[in-house]
Amino acid sequence: MISTNIPRVLALLMLIGGAALAARPAGAVDFRVYSHDIKDGQFQQDQILSKAYGLGCEGSNLSPHINWEGMPEGTESFVLTMFDPDANNGKGWTHWVVVNIPYAVNSLPRGAGGSGAVAAVGALQTRNDFGQANYGGPCPPPGQTHHYVVTLTALNVRTLPVDKDATPAMVAAAIDGHKIAAVSFTATYQR
Repeated sequence: MISTNIPRVLALLMLIGGAALAARPAGAVDFRVYSHDIKDGQFQQDQILSKAYGLGCEGSNLSPHINWEGMPEGTESFVLTMFDPDANNGKGWTHWVVVNIPYAVNSLPRGAGGSGAVAAVGALQTRNDFGQANYGGPCPPPGQTHHYVVTLTALNVRTLPVDKDATPAMVAAAIDGHKIAAVSFTATYQR
């Protein structure tokens, strides 16, 4: 009896596998986020926090060009964050939060965190842990290497009910229940 069912099971598995392959459009790519501006997984000098912050770093505080592709089905908007889990005695530090990025946008240009380019695409920067609604580059203590996790979250709503003064915790709470998928990459910086 087992041997007579094997062809049926194989046929069913082939049918299911074929349907799954057919459901994915030709040329479709997996959801991913990346940056060509971050070389060899490390932030560059111009992306580092500027002297104006008074923490001893001397960069230009330019946010890197961030790209993404493979938008999940049902995506209405994106949230982009940059978080340092090594900072603040292991409690972490949020360097950048961009919300309400329209679903039709697939990148933020170099320097978007301070140039008005975020607003130009219809998105909104909210407060980071520096207390400002912009990009705050890496600036670990001397002799330390910190990791910076850049995460792009696809949401099933066009806008979150937050304004520029929303804290990272408020944005995280607003995302809850609307997340479709999230992808990230990690880069480092040592001073």
